[in-house]
Amino acid sequence: MNYISTRDNKVKVSAAKAISLGISADGGLFLPESIPTLSEEDFENLKVSDYKGRAKIVLSKFLTDFTAEEIDACVEGAYTGSFEDESPAPISILGPDISVLELWHGPTCAFKDLALQLLPYLLTTSSKKVSAGKTVILVATSGDTGKAALEGFRDVPNTDIIVFYPSEGVSSMQKLQMDTQEGENVCVCAIKGNFDDAQSRVKEIFTDAEMNAKLAAAGYNFSSANSINWGRLVPQIVYYVSAYCDMLADGNNNNNEFNVVVPTGNFGNILAAYYAKEMGVPIKKLICASNANNVLTDFINTGVYDRNRDFYTTISPSMDILISSNLERMLYMLSGGNDKQVADWQASLKAEGKFAVSDEVKAKIAELFWGGCCNDEQTLETIKDVYDKYGYLMDTHTAVAFSVYKQYRDTYGDTTPVLIASTASPYKFANSVLAAFDAEIPADDFAKNDALSVLTATDIPAPIEALKGKTRRFGEVIDRDEMKAAICKYLGI
Repeated sequence: MNYISTRDNKVKVSAAKAISLGISADGGLFLPESIPTLSEEDFENLKVSDYKGRAKIVLSKFLTDFTAEEIDACVEGAYTGSFEDESPAPISILGPDISVLELWHGPTCAFKDLALQLLPYLLTTSSKKVSAGKTVILVATSGDTGKAALEGFRDVPNTDIIVFYPSEGVSSMQKLQMDTQEGENVCVCAIKGNFDDAQSRVKEIFTDAEMNAKLAAAGYNFSSANSINWGRLVPQIVYYVSAYCDMLADGNNNNNEFNVVVPTGNFGNILAAYYAKEMGVPIKKLICASNANNVLTDFINTGVYDRNRDFYTTISPSMDILISSNLERMLYMLSGGNDKQVADWQASLKAEGKFAVSDEVKAKIAELFWGGCCNDEQTLETIKDVYDKYGYLMDTHTAVAFSVYKQYRDTYGDTTPVLIASTASPYKFANSVLAAFDAEIPADDFAKNDALSVLTATDIPAPIEALKGKTRRFGEVIDRDEMKAAICKYLGI
């Protein structure tokens, strides 16, 4: 299977090359020429497999230049001993038609672990195939990707990882997780600005000819752990396929449709659900949930993507994004592979901050997606309401998804069973979750966790507890324009 660039589909590379590069030289994102489908036999095998077995089947459909032995080694390395009870993506049933896909039982308590435990193995295998030399992983994070990537790539041979995060745009627990990161090959730096500032600059550095020449001369090459890298996105498809198989194993009919709700910022997680749908998983509606930074909600409803708006720092910080990079892959597919049109839209977004899709593409989006948003007050209300009704504690991002699902259900009366993606442990955002209960909030972060545990009779995740007493290794704050210099300083080039 070849991989092509969203901005020039004459560019064709192998899966290993796409993963190794991270992004195309033209600034486009790699995606497969076609989406493979799962046969009835595949689904029968998937249904009786554990998560690792399912991952191997799905990955084999996309990574056709990897041997079965290579895929087996990657999956076993990523998912053995890294997750609670060897169950990376369990489902909690809240009611007869409401299920929650819990994606935060990994080492950093966020959904990014499902991909970023696997990506280092995929990247190392890919680099050997294409003789890429030493790899420098550049990451822009709105909170969770940074820690998950740091943990995944910690002390991986021939790899350095550099993470940039907005200094005032992550929770205190997310900041602590990153600033205390262990490993000899890691670097963490905060920037003045928001996630979009960090992400835009990282993408510019990726395609900076002078910078790439300097790296090449020193024996380095860039790659990415953000979801712009196909190797980060393809593992996310697995957990939607796996969730459907869990439903089948519980006796559901193979053709039973269900809706999926995803709290969305960079559009990668919900895009993975779309790919699962294209592979044959009977997802009826993809419900895109945004916080006050509702650029995606407006786009789905109007066909106009306009980032020229106020930016809000919210209690669901991982979604505080106005430039949703993975939307580019969706636009390529829904435009019928019109690479020139996609390139024009992205150029307009960079120059003017907005673009408008055709009526045909807008209609396709409306058929597939429904978009909604909620503010911080609604988020807090939802945390309390869901806990009171179901005894289920959720974080602020999952609460956004639950609130938007309620809006959708109330608007259309759609009682189709729903799967809500839960993307982080509530203990990563204990301050806000406590506020939902009008509880007294201690000053100390770990005291907040203790208070939340007592209040809700839930356990503090071991990775969060393990942060107690850790020494901060990082703490530098720089301007966006200093990111390039910071990279050179760390690498000594």
